[in-house]
Amino acid sequence: MNDLADFVALVHDEIGLPVTMENVHLDFDQTPGWDSVHLIALLAAVERETQRPVSLPEMLRARSLAEIYTRAVAR
Repeated sequence: MNDLADFVALVHDEIGLPVTMENVHLDFDQTPGWDSVHLIALLAAVERETQRPVSLPEMLRARSLAEIYTRAVAR
C-alpha cells in the first residue's frame, strides 16, 4: 500500500464500502454504509497488507477512514 488511493481501494475491495477519495475524510457517522463492525475487518486487512500490527485502542480514536490511514499506514 503506497498511498491514500491504495487504502481507499483496500476499503472498497475488503469491506465493500462505496468510499472514494472525495469522501474518505468524512466522519464515520457520515461515511456511507459505515458500521463499527467494519473496523475489525479493515484493521485485519491493513495488518495483512502492511505486515505490521495495528493498535486497536489507537484506531478507536480515529474519526474517519483517512485518520485510520494516517495512524496505521502512513506512520
